Amino acid sequence: MMSGGPLLVARELRKSYGPTPALDGAEFSVRTGEVVAVMGPSGSGKSTLLHCLAGIVTPDSGTVTYDGRGLSAMPDAERSALRRTEFGFIFQFGQLVPELTCVENVALPLRLTGVKRREAERTALHWMDRLEVADLGPKRPGEVSGGQGQRVAVARSLVTSPRVIFADEPTGALDSFNGERVMTLLTEAARSSNTAVVLVTHEVRVAAYSDREVVVRDGKARDMTLERTK
Repeated sequence: MMSGGPLLVARELRKSYGPTPALDGAEFSVRTGEVVAVMGPSGSGKSTLLHCLAGIVTPDSGTVTYDGRGLSAMPDAERSALRRTEFGFIFQFGQLVPELTCVENVALPLRLTGVKRREAERTALHWMDRLEVADLGPKRPGEVSGGQGQRVAVARSLVTSPRVIFADEPTGALDSFNGERVMTLLTEAARSSNTAVVLVTHEVRVAAYSDREVVVRDGKARDMTLERTK
């Protein structure tokens, strides 16, 4: 349930790669428990926006504030700690570690924070069960389907009980059936945990799972929900 002010806020973000501006004064916000879809054509700056919001990329100017704290002012170690504990990530191709079993992949973020193996895997299996892939625990990523692997990746993103999940084209490599199943399970799990989701997508059917849509074009971001109410 959404409450209070925005959890993550970007103001006047600018970022260029050489002479090419990727962001040109982009603004963005997401509240606790809210799912926001970031849409736009290829090259519009939507992935750069996500990377700035997650503290992976430092903008040339502008600010990103998470829970009242400025990301750019944080030491690298503090930003890295946020990405291990309070931020979760889902990528287009899952990026599971092929040498680990599925349950070990889901437990990995907890293991990196010092949680003992048995406890980490117990928590991992809880999330795998919610994502309907608990039976895949002993299998390796190469032994499961694309849709199953992406649900394992979603479970991994949720295992630390993050406050924000960044999902970059999470259904881009899936067929429509598996894509819709992944989105249903992701949004249900996130909302029940009061986790914010920043969802980068170019697909209207995926954006339909969000509470709000922000369109990035020419490095600027427009909140389409506000546009429609004017």
